[in-house]
Amino acid sequence: MNHDPGRSKPAVVERTHWRSISAAVASISVVGIAIGLGTPLLSVILESRGHSASMIGLNTAIAGIASIVAAPLATPLAIRLGVVWTMLGMILAGAVAFLGFYFAPFWAWFPLRAILHVALTILFILSEFWISMSAPPHRRGFVLGIYATVLSLGFAFGPWLFSKMGSGGFLPFGVTFAIVLLAAIPVLIAAGENPEIHSPEEEPVGFWRYIWLVPTATAAVFIFGAVETGGFALFPVYGNRIGYSESAAALLLSMIGLGNVILQIPLGLVSDRVRDRRGLLLGCAIVGLAGMLALPLYVSNWYFTAAVLFVWGGVVAALYTIGLAHLGSRLTGRELASANAAFVFCYGFGMLIGPQVIGIGMDMLGPPGFSYTLAMFFALYIVLSAIRIWRVPKRG
Repeated sequence: MNHDPGRSKPAVVERTHWRSISAAVASISVVGIAIGLGTPLLSVILESRGHSASMIGLNTAIAGIASIVAAPLATPLAIRLGVVWTMLGMILAGAVAFLGFYFAPFWAWFPLRAILHVALTILFILSEFWISMSAPPHRRGFVLGIYATVLSLGFAFGPWLFSKMGSGGFLPFGVTFAIVLLAAIPVLIAAGENPEIHSPEEEPVGFWRYIWLVPTATAAVFIFGAVETGGFALFPVYGNRIGYSESAAALLLSMIGLGNVILQIPLGLVSDRVRDRRGLLLGCAIVGLAGMLALPLYVSNWYFTAAVLFVWGGVVAALYTIGLAHLGSRLTGRELASANAAFVFCYGFGMLIGPQVIGIGMDMLGPPGFSYTLAMFFALYIVLSAIRIWRVPKRG
């Protein structure tokens, strides 16, 4: 069955529900600050306690596994408890779990990390569902561009805050606990606009079906998860092997992040004006492919590389933003909530696959294996996307 262009016709949202959108964006962005602060904090503390890099990596990998496990749980929980109460419960669970790291022995960090990232995954799914339900079709890309921009700023602010506080004592844990709890305030303010997630005529459908329901969206976020996580994890290694200093490579990563922050709103606006968002997703993948195939040719010039990666990073990150807008334009209600869960599941799966595949590519091909393996991911998506556009024309 050809579901991609629109089997389920969404209910039209006539106006932009800014209070709901602001609540969802503010709550998840505050959580983004906490993640940006907490992730380096936990790694630095484990390093200072003498744990090996592999053990630190194993503990961190629990986050990706927890995200995959949590994704199918989001919709059933929200149907039973309501979106707002589920989000509030996850905020509380995440805050308490993070505080627990300060008091718990190392073995307990594994279940704590799992609880933390189950809570965060469900928060992301329901926040994105709430935003998509609250934005009219002609503004959905713009609104999701705002969401991606604010979230990126939150992720960037977290490490800066960590650099000011350091890893010593209770302070960073107490501050992170307080920041996560702050996310409850905007949700409570907008509780009166609790989005409808289930209607009597909607029959329960298995979670796995939603991975294939809008394949150009879920494949886009899988590719983005693989490229973002693997690229950010291994770019410092790649930079070192081609002769860049640690600081020079880190600044190039910052340029990618800056492009992500600045370009999401403009690209979201463009997505609201195109007839078929699948074509725009295909264009983003083509830019990703071209940038990586050409990387070995221009990487010796740091300034030119910085300029290219600024544009490349923003366009590639739009695979997530535009993919989410494409999802929201095709589905509504419970189907949209379940598809959002499948969307985040595919992102988490990409997070697990990307670093492994890129690492193998570098081992086999040397430094050029970094860019060529990234290019392979984009090429796979281009083939899938082109086939979908050709076989399943957009319906009016």
